[in-house]
Amino acid sequence: MSILLSCLRLLPPELAHSVALNALKLLYQLNLSQLLFPHKNFQQEVTLKNLTFKNRLGIAAGLDKNGDFIDALGSLGFGFIEVGTITPLPQTGNPKPRVFRFPSQNAIINRLGFNNKGVDYLVEKIKKRKFQGILGVNIGSNKDSEGQKRIQDYVDCFKKVAPHADYISVNISSPNTPNLRALHSQENFFPLFRALSETAETLAYQGPIFIKLSPDEKDETIQSLVMAIKQFHFDGVIVSNTTINRENISLKKNGDVKGGLSGEPLFNQSNKMLDIIKNEKELIKIGVGGVFTKNDFAEKQRLGASLVQIYTSFIYEGPQIIKKLLH
Repeated sequence: MSILLSCLRLLPPELAHSVALNALKLLYQLNLSQLLFPHKNFQQEVTLKNLTFKNRLGIAAGLDKNGDFIDALGSLGFGFIEVGTITPLPQTGNPKPRVFRFPSQNAIINRLGFNNKGVDYLVEKIKKRKFQGILGVNIGSNKDSEGQKRIQDYVDCFKKVAPHADYISVNISSPNTPNLRALHSQENFFPLFRALSETAETLAYQGPIFIKLSPDEKDETIQSLVMAIKQFHFDGVIVSNTTINRENISLKKNGDVKGGLSGEPLFNQSNKMLDIIKNEKELIKIGVGGVFTKNDFAEKQRLGASLVQIYTSFIYEGPQIIKKLLH
């Protein structure tokens, strides 16, 4: 596995990502996944909001944007999978290159920009899945949508994925879509939350709704968001998305790389944010950001996370990271 990962690192990051996921899909189709990556000892069930997770570890949105690899990822032992971010219409995202590795710092910077094949494509993939575990869908808006159209994008995605998603997460925190983080301001998130709440009520949607937050907001902004999340009876938060903060990473080689930073340099920053809201007992908290060790996994839970997601560590270490965290 280490040889394979070393070879993948010779490829451009986006190409390596595609090759790795398609290789996992092939192993799954050949019934080799569980032979190579056994996970019988990973069963540590937890039930939250009437959903039973076979363990507390999930894969974060962004790895499988279009639902092409749900079954392959599900065969590795994750307690849950989150796909997306998905938008109403397909979009290509930002110009390449747009993913940058910093392996010595266990970090990645991406400025992908919600590249995806559109919500209709994703829904068809979800309908065909064999994976029986918990599946979340992360929704967003198209790049050129503004104002009320941006809110409508979220509503349209919500309506289409609601019949097929165990939970829905709302991405208002990617740094790679222009002005998306403006949804953290009260005059913007209130209309969005109201529209989503009314949509959920109309559809009689019973699954949890999570708001995915930026780690770069001020404490008072987060407190305002949390109050609104509770006011609209949403179920929890995902803490956190990537950061534009560069204090914890050296960029001498690549210069001023624009985009969202994930991996080890995000760990403490996302933890500080999790710590701010750990006493909000009624909210489910999903901790994500820089989880590479069993201690990291435990620390997220100590700070109140009922569930934990990984992204960058899975890219760098492959399926072995699951056993490392759960065994």
